[in-house]
Amino acid sequence: MITLTGNSLTIKEMKKVLYTNDKVMASDKSMEKVKESRKAVEKIVKEERVVYGITTGFGKFSDVLIQKEDVEKLQLNLIRSHACGVGEPFPEKVSRMMILLRANALLKGFSGVRPVVIERLIQLVNAQIHPVIPQQGSLGASGDLAPLSHLALALVGEGEVFYNGKQMEALSALNYENIAPITLSAKEGLALINGTQAMTAMGILAYIEAEDLALQADQIAALTFEALQGVIDAMDEDIHVARGYNEQVEVAKRIRKYLTGSQLVTKQGELRVQDAYSLRCIPQVHGATWQTLNYVKEKLEIEMNAVTDNPLIFDDGEKVLSGGNFHGQPIAFAMDFLGIAMAEIANISERRIERLVNPQLNDLPPFLSPEPGLQSGAMIMQYCAASLVSENKTLAHPASVDSIPSSANQEDHVSMGTIGSRHAYQIIQNVRKVMAIEAICAMQACELRGKQKMANYTRSILEKGRKMTPPILQDRAFSKDIEEVAKWLANDMNTIIDQDDNKSDPKLKINALNLS
Repeated sequence: MITLTGNSLTIKEMKKVLYTNDKVMASDKSMEKVKESRKAVEKIVKEERVVYGITTGFGKFSDVLIQKEDVEKLQLNLIRSHACGVGEPFPEKVSRMMILLRANALLKGFSGVRPVVIERLIQLVNAQIHPVIPQQGSLGASGDLAPLSHLALALVGEGEVFYNGKQMEALSALNYENIAPITLSAKEGLALINGTQAMTAMGILAYIEAEDLALQADQIAALTFEALQGVIDAMDEDIHVARGYNEQVEVAKRIRKYLTGSQLVTKQGELRVQDAYSLRCIPQVHGATWQTLNYVKEKLEIEMNAVTDNPLIFDDGEKVLSGGNFHGQPIAFAMDFLGIAMAEIANISERRIERLVNPQLNDLPPFLSPEPGLQSGAMIMQYCAASLVSENKTLAHPASVDSIPSSANQEDHVSMGTIGSRHAYQIIQNVRKVMAIEAICAMQACELRGKQKMANYTRSILEKGRKMTPPILQDRAFSKDIEEVAKWLANDMNTIIDQDDNKSDPKLKINALNLS
């Protein structure tokens, strides 16, 4: 059971909710803060004070005073009118996280909602009722207004949800679980949709997959290192400690561990003095991606426990302040950075693929073909990798450098953070396919070199990988092979693993390819 306080939610806990469906509950102490905040809102309505979003309209309509008897209608109109997202829905995992994150933010006690609103959100999580939320339509500045409005619709029994593997009317799913729809009261519609939960949830899913992919990239790079008889001296700890980046040191340590006992790696001067950068600089490039992942994790965990509503209620309602905590700029930057860092994992992977298949760059059969000329072997797999890498370059263009005014120029600067998080996730899916191609080529090359000469660790990767894709004994349609290996990488990463232990433990008790 995960206890939400509004202040302590972690990505590690989020993994448990996502992958093992752990239940959640609200802390009693946080609920007391919620109740006090709600009293303040009710007092404002009773006294007919002019406070944005409680007794006024929204955005450019902030100067329009709303009558006391219309307060409930105002909140329902808000979520209905703002639920105008388009495109494919977010993955269910993202929808699930959005509900959880919104409940956690409201538990901070600055938003003025009734406890029942948070209770209903938690009930949706525990019943695995996930609103259908279109991915497109958020500017990421006044909060993720459109996505969160689709989420809020489910609470009032409108819109659609995913439930028990089916897409259905929200009211039907609520009835199955005996969950009563709620009638939104003053401030509650605004409190539900003013926030960064769409970009943050999408960002968390992207981060979780990226972290596992980065570890898998180290493992697959070690396979390629053997296949190309890399110069192991470049992984010497003294080189990496001399530069001073811990993440670089850790990647080099992992590569050395993976290659312990290998008869395929070489020493300086045996075959060549030094390797090309795509082999020699694995710790430097992969390590820089790990640095980025650490930055992204830090920002996500801050945002997971942030109050991103507007207005905010302080001092028992004596101070109600309009601000801009809903602006997604911190997450927009983090998502753009994540996309760029992961695109580089694919960039260097594709260069290693080229070295595996290009006969001018190695002493292996051209394109790893069983009959060069008659059979093309892995020739077009490199084409595919190159195409994916180039697509990533366009997706990695920072979304955060764009802005466009909205709400009659009241909201004149926006973050585009939700677009950034979606692009980062798309990049990660492409990276996985590039890495699958590298794995297929590296396994083939290692077998040509002599499987018996491989390190124990890398040989165990090859043996597991051969259950996903057979050796290249004759030309075939390799599309299925790429998809199967990519699926292997994706499925194994859904196992809950503590990557922090993985990165720092030299014994590598846990690994992303589940080789135990």
